[in-house]
Amino acid sequence: MTKEKVSKDAKFESAEVNFPPVEESSRLLIACRPSDYMASEIARAVEDADARLLNLNVTAIDSDGLTVTALRVARRDPQPVARSLERYGYTIVECSAPHADDDTLRARYDELMHYLSI
Repeated sequence: MTKEKVSKDAKFESAEVNFPPVEESSRLLIACRPSDYMASEIARAVEDADARLLNLNVTAIDSDGLTVTALRVARRDPQPVARSLERYGYTIVECSAPHADDDTLRARYDELMHYLSI
C-alpha cells in the first residue's frame, strides 16, 4: 500500500468518527487552496448536483498546503457531485460509495437472469 493511499484511508477513518452512518449516502474527499475554501460554495456545488450535504469536515492541510475536506452527501452515486465540485474548482481526492458494489452485483445478476431466460 502506498503512503498516499494510507494517508487517504486514515483521513476517511478519522472522518468516520464525526460522520454517523447514513443509508443512501456517499463520501468525497476534496482539496483546495486555503484562500479558495468556502463552505457555502461547497454546499452550493453539492446542491447543484441535486444532493444534500450531510456532513462537512476540514480534515487537514496537506504537504502541498491544500485544505483537505471530507464530505458526506445524501446521494448513492457520488459522481455527479464530484463533477459539480470540479466545475467549482475543487480537486477530488477520493470518492466512496458504500453501495457501489451492491449495484454492480445486482446489475450483473439481472443480466445473467435475462440471458438465461432467452
